[in-house]
Amino acid sequence: MKRPIKVHCVSLGCPKNRVDVETMLGCVPEGVAIVAEPGLAELVVINTCSFIAPAVEESVRVIVETAEAIRDLSPRPRLAVTGCLPARYGEELRRELPEVDLWGLPSELDLLPGRLSRAVRGQAAPSRQGGEKAGGQPCGERLISTPPGYAYVKIADGCNHACAYCTIPSIRGRLNSRPAGDIVAEARGLLARGVSELVLVAQDLTAYGRDLGVKNGLQRLVEQLLGLSGLAWLRLLYLYPSGLDEGFARFLASAGPPLLPSFDIPFQHAHPDVLTAMGRPRSAPPEAILERVRRHSPEAAIRTTFITGFPGETPRRFQALCDFVAASRMYHVGVFPFSPEAGTRAVTLPGKVSHREALRRRETLMAIQAEISAGILSGYVGRTMRVMVDAPHPEWPGLFVGRTWFQAPEVDGVTYVSGPGVETGRMVSAEIVESKDYDLVALAEG
Repeated sequence: MKRPIKVHCVSLGCPKNRVDVETMLGCVPEGVAIVAEPGLAELVVINTCSFIAPAVEESVRVIVETAEAIRDLSPRPRLAVTGCLPARYGEELRRELPEVDLWGLPSELDLLPGRLSRAVRGQAAPSRQGGEKAGGQPCGERLISTPPGYAYVKIADGCNHACAYCTIPSIRGRLNSRPAGDIVAEARGLLARGVSELVLVAQDLTAYGRDLGVKNGLQRLVEQLLGLSGLAWLRLLYLYPSGLDEGFARFLASAGPPLLPSFDIPFQHAHPDVLTAMGRPRSAPPEAILERVRRHSPEAAIRTTFITGFPGETPRRFQALCDFVAASRMYHVGVFPFSPEAGTRAVTLPGKVSHREALRRRETLMAIQAEISAGILSGYVGRTMRVMVDAPHPEWPGLFVGRTWFQAPEVDGVTYVSGPGVETGRMVSAEIVESKDYDLVALAEG
């Protein structure tokens, strides 16, 4: 049996990106052994994001810094860069970053394991005409890089929407849903490995199955997943407002545990004129979507994201957004200043807002939400809740970082928990003893 390749991996961007690199590394023919430092590796993989300008800048910075760090090592690890950055910038990157040994596109995910293996062995990749095969076949188990209690499950790639500001369709292509049988099989395997929380991700979960000609695809998939043994929590991220019709909202409310009443609905704005300029999929107004969800699921924890400073966001329209956030009292709100991306329709729109003003508006919204979040969380003090324990606190021995049912991994606040039986990967029952603006503090029951 071949010795596993020692790999140092950095994955940037969204959970969908993380799943790609986990799948890719899990399919390397020799297997991989993850190492903590580039200097200990035979292969360094940087999986990149290029959704907006700050993500591009971060990806390029990490590549340059890593290349510098390994340049004088002997032997020097091979450097591979994969993901959205080479998909967006292609040949330009190859010219600017000759120190990269291997580039990989998201569309080549099935071929990359073999290419990584050959790169370490110093072999050139066969030509397309030569019949390059998926080098990770037969494929091993997907590598899990998240804490042991949860894992992401990507159910689709790409997107058919035409939002004016978004680069995803040009990078990832049109909607490409995975067969439900493959998803259920992967979920069953993850649960057998000790994972107890599955987080479904896609650019738009509610679009799942449309390209396969499947009606109510997400509902049918969720119904299959709910019965799997060992599943404690099922979480859905990225539910487009346009997909939350009356029937689907009713289904989500009636499904019951282990499906969590946690709704991630990316509204992006609240003013109808700004939403029209954004080219968002046609849906009921945000107020009506919230009313629908809460009517069926009164206990719903709702999170969303907004963009400030989009072209045409006048002070009056921004005030409408502030009023919506204040009145809606959602659990979690993420706010991003508008980033004009080359190749998108948004860069040609009139009514430009300065970046400085977009940032100021972001801070205004976050100040409103901080007060709302603090008020919501204070209501949980004294209650006993289940907490998923993700990791030890990096500075305080005996303290762990975890999450309650309404805290999605990596994007929301956390629950700091200590006490008997608290271990990474476990679900514990704990009393909430303190609340902060975004986080909770809990003590596990004996």
